[in-house]
Order: sequence, then structure tokens, then C-alpha cells
Amino acid sequence: MTATFDEAVRSRLEAPHIWYVGTVFADGAPQVSPMWVDLEGENELSFNTSVGRVKEENLRRDPRVYLSHADADNPFDRVQISGEVVRFVEGQEAHDHMDRLARKYLGSDRFEWTMPGEERVAVIVRPLKVRHIVGVERFRPGGPVPAP
Repeated sequence: MTATFDEAVRSRLEAPHIWYVGTVFADGAPQVSPMWVDLEGENELSFNTSVGRVKEENLRRDPRVYLSHADADNPFDRVQISGEVVRFVEGQEAHDHMDRLARKYLGSDRFEWTMPGEERVAVIVRPLKVRHIVGVERFRPGGPVPAP
């Protein structure tokens, strides 16, 4: 089941914020990287990595991904997105995608840090759960009951 982005989350994804992207190692341990993220169409998001990076290998084995962003001025205003990779885009289209992210994040026409022989991969994610939390999160139903 696909989740949707409300306007507050959509505007956060449209802005040049750093997101923390979590993947899962084969042994179940988490792997987290700061990433540039963007909207992809109406209801998907994307980020870009390189062939052979840990996150790319983790996501090809296990498509589950988790993204988190906290507002710089109020870290208790945060967005959490759990999703799954729906496709990997490679070749020139992936390099073009990285250039698009460089325009958003750096204001430059091209991503200038590509290493010789590097193969870029755009990762397209379908959100399954989107949470926007401001302040202290309440306990889930059945959790501890606050003292009177």
C-alpha cells in the first residue's frame, strides 16, 4: 500500500535538505547515510548513489529503506518515511539525475565529483508509511499510561 505526502512533507522533500537514508545489511544491522533526496513524480522519492556502494548492494538484496529528516531550527519537527525501492535507474539517465540533484543542492549545472569509471544509480522509492511528528511523540495505544 502506497502512502502519500501531505503539503508539509512535500515541501520538505522539495527543499535542499539532507535526509538520513537507512538500509539493512545482510546480518540485519542498520546502515545510515546522509543523502540528497528529491521528489520523483507525484508520489515517489529518489536519491542517487554509485554501483558498488554499501547502500546500493543492501537495497538490491533487501528493498526496504527508511528516510528521516529533522528540521534544523526545531529537531523535534521531524519526518520519517519507510518505503521500498521500486526501481534502479542506471546509465546516462542516472548521471542526469545526479546533475538534477546538484542543481537543487549546489546550484550548479553538473555534479562535478564523479570519479573516473564511476557508475551512478538513481534509486526510486515508493513510500509505504509517512510520519510527520512535531514535539514529543505520544505512546502507542497499549503503551505506558502517564501518571495523573
